[in-house]
Amino acid sequence: MKKHIYILAGLLLVSGITFAQNSNLKKAHKLFEMKAYADAVEIYETNDRSKEVLQNLADSYYFNFNMEKAINTYKELLAKYGDSISKDLRFRYAQALKGAKKYKEADIQLSKYYGEVVDTDTFVELNKKTTPHIFNLKILDDTNSTSDFGLSFYDDDKVVFASTRNNENPTYSWNNLPYLDLYSATLSEDGKLENITSFSGEVNTKSHESNATFSIDGKTMYFNRTNGSRVKVDGERIAHIKIFKAELIDGKWTNVKALPFNSNSYSTEHPSLSKDGKTLYFASDMPGTLGSFDIYKVAINDDGTYGEPENLGDKINTKHREQFPYISDLNALYFASDGHLGYGGLDVFRSNSINGSFDKPVNLGSSINSSFDDFAYVINEKSDQGYMSSNRTGHDQLYSFSREENILTKYLVEGLVQDKNTKELLSGSLVTLFDDNGNVLQDSIVGSKADYLFKIEPNKKYKIRGTRKAYIPQDVEFSTDSQGKISHNIYLSLESFADAEERVKEDGDGDVKIQLDKIYFDYDKSNIRKDAAITLNVLVDLMKKYSSMEVEVSAHTDARGSSQYNLDLSKRRAASTLEYLVSQGIERNRLKSIGYGEMQPLNKCIEEGICEDEEYDINRRCEFTILN
Repeated sequence: MKKHIYILAGLLLVSGITFAQNSNLKKAHKLFEMKAYADAVEIYETNDRSKEVLQNLADSYYFNFNMEKAINTYKELLAKYGDSISKDLRFRYAQALKGAKKYKEADIQLSKYYGEVVDTDTFVELNKKTTPHIFNLKILDDTNSTSDFGLSFYDDDKVVFASTRNNENPTYSWNNLPYLDLYSATLSEDGKLENITSFSGEVNTKSHESNATFSIDGKTMYFNRTNGSRVKVDGERIAHIKIFKAELIDGKWTNVKALPFNSNSYSTEHPSLSKDGKTLYFASDMPGTLGSFDIYKVAINDDGTYGEPENLGDKINTKHREQFPYISDLNALYFASDGHLGYGGLDVFRSNSINGSFDKPVNLGSSINSSFDDFAYVINEKSDQGYMSSNRTGHDQLYSFSREENILTKYLVEGLVQDKNTKELLSGSLVTLFDDNGNVLQDSIVGSKADYLFKIEPNKKYKIRGTRKAYIPQDVEFSTDSQGKISHNIYLSLESFADAEERVKEDGDGDVKIQLDKIYFDYDKSNIRKDAAITLNVLVDLMKKYSSMEVEVSAHTDARGSSQYNLDLSKRRAASTLEYLVSQGIERNRLKSIGYGEMQPLNKCIEEGICEDEEYDINRRCEFTILN
């Protein structure tokens, strides 16, 4: 009897443990769904590491910027479940690796994700020479908050930013910090936030408020506010964000109203107002996005109504996050993205407005972007002073910066490729840049305008070379050291072999041939006779004069005899000619031999018995065609 009691007690204990584990797991899933990642982690770490547990655990670490733990968990997930994991998880794994500056490992995951090679190290090197500015960053000094971001210009002497410093606000489950409020402040000369003042209760609520932007007269403000309730979207419970407008009347912010294109089904956020006050830029995940958040703009009509939001398109937006737009006084668009190639997390990009549309974004470089999230960039284009936010220290912080022109963007060599005599532009030519050791650094086939441009570096010696079929290559050496220049404009004037040498002619088919006296072979023989060697020595001298010249040696017969016999004989004669040229010091890799037999006659004598001997003789020949 006791035995049965013990068994029953054991079963009840196991059942109780299982029930408790299932209950805890359900709680963890609920916390994850509510984006309470810090609390979810504690429970997930105590459960069996199933696929779902590992996915949510890795994501929880990732979304709270614990990249090392995220990497280890994603790696475990990938080892156990391989390619069955979703593409989005693979992307976040790659971003976590970038967060730890493990670029080569990240590139492996991103290459699988995109289905094409991703090379971050090459991007980093190129970006150093193409990003327009170098930034000097400085953390804004404020010891009274654990998380501030999204600083914007207000009055001449004031700024506005979002902060978690109000401990009376509810706690945000994502990071266990108070909800955000908007604050104004002044900045001291040494970069300290002073005279910090909370906005009124009509602006700040018990929810999040952030990312304010102001009209040029300071009387209109647009800002973010998060919904107080959540809705379920694709299995996630989301508190969407809306853009609100407020007016300054008698020194008080009032008439706070949600914009009409907001929705309870998607978010609109991060407003930025154009200088003329006629266009509002913002981020949204509304229907029609390329994926996640895209940058939009909307017209503000004279009567205060709004046009239809317009997606800025796939030059700006990707299937990942594009957020925090800022439109400067020069109509340059700055925004944060993790969809364009960058250093990890959100990077800041710039796109110039050209004829009403934005050009290809440029990453602002490693002097401002880190392997974590860098965002909420604003700039005074005239003074080259601005502010941005970053979580590179583990939490959101405000930074001031000054910028100066990136001198490396001025180091370049450019020019055209043209015919030396006719001045015709030679599209399709190859231009190659070498270092002083002869290593190829860059090359390019020039387009219809025959122009080229290569980025170069200071304190280096280079050689630029233009090449083209049937043209003499041209080399030009230059330097960027103390004796050289920053930028170079080098016209490459190539002379054709046909213009430089009387013996070189272009035939009616566009082939460039070297005209030599006729080479004779003894009947049914392929060895080079003395008189043939004298003729071939002219070609030897020509090929030694032009070390890049490559030649095809072709042998032809007449139509007398069997076609197979003639083909074999022509091959032997062409090969014999090639070997003679090699014996005189011409590199074998510059030569090609081919026998055409009777297949390419120069006249109508295409079969035996229809022509005189001298007519057949015309077709017995060796030809020398310039290949390069």
